[in-house]
Amino acid sequence: MRTRPLGSTDIQLSTVIMGTWQSGKAMWSGIEDAESLKAIRAAFDAGITTFDTAEVYGNGHSERIVGKALADVRDHVILATKVFSNHLARNQVVAACERSLRNLGTDYIDLYQIHWPPGSFGHPAVPLEESLDALMTLKEQGKIRAIGVSNFDRNLLEAARAYAPIESLQPPYSLFWRSMEKDTLTWCRTEEITTLAYSPMAQGILAGKFGPTLEFAKGDHRKANRLFQPDIYPTVLTALERLRSIANVYEVTLAQLALAWVIAQPYTCAIAGARSAEQSIGNAAAMEISLTADTLAEMDTIGRTVTDLLDDNPVQWQW
Repeated sequence: MRTRPLGSTDIQLSTVIMGTWQSGKAMWSGIEDAESLKAIRAAFDAGITTFDTAEVYGNGHSERIVGKALADVRDHVILATKVFSNHLARNQVVAACERSLRNLGTDYIDLYQIHWPPGSFGHPAVPLEESLDALMTLKEQGKIRAIGVSNFDRNLLEAARAYAPIESLQPPYSLFWRSMEKDTLTWCRTEEITTLAYSPMAQGILAGKFGPTLEFAKGDHRKANRLFQPDIYPTVLTALERLRSIANVYEVTLAQLALAWVIAQPYTCAIAGARSAEQSIGNAAAMEISLTADTLAEMDTIGRTVTDLLDDNPVQWQW
């Protein structure tokens, strides 16, 4: 289960994609460029061929780190990046793409995505038609190969498809965060839109990184994650113990089990970040795990003990 097609294109994605938000440093703590470079290269050496970044991750810093780490193997990897919601006017989209090309050190981007819908975070509500027309122009020029969106609901996704072929949707999706299953996931599968699931380990929760007492370094955005809130977190800890028993049976880590559950879903890849080469290698190994139907059903039941406590807000963080 190493590759999966990107939408209706001939682009093949590794089922585990390396996410590089942390490589941008902003909103994270304890990130060093040298370790980021090693982690990215280790991911490639372990079989991960797709790397996801964004212009907003450290104001281009993540893109530059990704480009530097993979410069000599550019023809063997798929690079995905994103334009932020403050750059969705036609000329801004083009300028943002040019910056990303320079940052990544390449003359084409395999998958270029709208990071957040128009109007997000108080930015101008540029008409989708304008943004997507600019993306189509970039595609016709050969500067991008495919178009995707991130954090769009089904209605907005359907509207976008009237103006451009949308090959992927990047939503938060994990065993503990499943809001897109309500009406979007099945529709995406029917329309052959690939789901690129970010936070497949619920920002480290499903990796078992946090204990009963939560402590976050200054600047760590994860403290605002709704799964850490006191009305939900105790149930999270109970569910993790049940999942740990399954991981032990398969002789895998909790993180690998969480990734294996995501990529077992049709038309779905998991975007997993890594701070170290060791984490990258562990993430890549999840591509080889095959979960039985009974195991998937048991994990589904465990996951719903957490998701049943959440409301319909698709945003993970209480910002």
